[in-house]
Amino acid sequence: MTLPRPHRIDLSIAAVGLVGGLVLWSFGLYVTGDHLVGQRWAALVPLAVMSATEAVRRTAPRTALIVATLAIVADQFTNGNLATVLMFTDVVYAAVVYGPPASARRIPYLTGLITVAITVVLLIWWQNAIALLVGVITGMISFLPAITGAIVRNHREAADAARLRAEQTALLAEMDRAQAVVAERARMARELHDMVANHLSAIAIHSTAALSLDEPATTRQALTVIRENSVAGLAEMRRLIGLLRDSGGESEPGAVPSLDALDSLLARARANGSAGGLEFVLEDTRPPGGSLPAPVELAAYRIVQESLTNAVKHASPGTVRVRVGRSGGVLTVAVDSPYGQRPGPGAPGTGSGLVGMRERTELLGGEFRAAASGTVWQVRAVLPAEERAGNA
Repeated sequence: MTLPRPHRIDLSIAAVGLVGGLVLWSFGLYVTGDHLVGQRWAALVPLAVMSATEAVRRTAPRTALIVATLAIVADQFTNGNLATVLMFTDVVYAAVVYGPPASARRIPYLTGLITVAITVVLLIWWQNAIALLVGVITGMISFLPAITGAIVRNHREAADAARLRAEQTALLAEMDRAQAVVAERARMARELHDMVANHLSAIAIHSTAALSLDEPATTRQALTVIRENSVAGLAEMRRLIGLLRDSGGESEPGAVPSLDALDSLLARARANGSAGGLEFVLEDTRPPGGSLPAPVELAAYRIVQESLTNAVKHASPGTVRVRVGRSGGVLTVAVDSPYGQRPGPGAPGTGSGLVGMRERTELLGGEFRAAASGTVWQVRAVLPAEERAGNA
């Protein structure tokens, strides 16, 4: 097993401690004059060992603390060196700051118990105030560094936790922003499709008819319809562009389409679908005077609009029937159109209209279905007519 390389700062601390201890030793500055080992050089052994533990105080904190404890005990049997004591306090501090969490929690308690135990034993043995002084010194070189390390470690962990929370908050904010952008793009795509697709479909169908039929009256009628749809589509585009540019809210937004305009919507569909042999019938069974939330009314209007657009593009000759009704807290929209072979010119479809209608319904918490039933293409949307609905 390869041991991690010592940190550069730790090597510098070890070198400074060793040199400082050697200077004190050379001048004969000892911690105590009482000693069991008489040789003067004996104090250098704990000094050298302690400086070695300083070199690994960050990479091997527990091992450094164990060896340093043995070294400080051995130092008590020599003349002693102040540098050895100071380096021991730093090793205790580093063991709490850089050691494993379990060790960081235990070391302050152990050093506190050792300080109390030494003080009590010396009081019993010596029976004078010097024992209290020795206890204070023991606490200063063991318990105080451990408590300091615990405080520093707690502050660092709190700072790391705060930084992590800030990063997570920033990440969540970015995710919310991205989702909001995607949702807004989808909403704009639905609005653009619903507002412009019916006009462009009518233009495509009638321009094809004008090019394929060499009859002045038919050509004039087709060009009239093309001009009307071009002007209407341009007005819708200008209204949407004005809404998008109105970020400051200083100008008045355009009127939001409502179900009260279904008659005008069907009249335009009759003009666009007359060439394909289509008739349009509206059955509005809503009770008079009932109001709907704006998102629900807009969604219902767009669903009818898109269904009529699809009928003009794809339906076979016959009657397109639009039914709108409200019962309690539910608004029902149903559009039935002839389904089968279509004579004459048509317009290609991409399926985005059905996707938009389904999205509008689901965003409001409603139900949507579009499928063929025999010779009838049925569109059904059930929308909540209460204020709990979200934005369409």
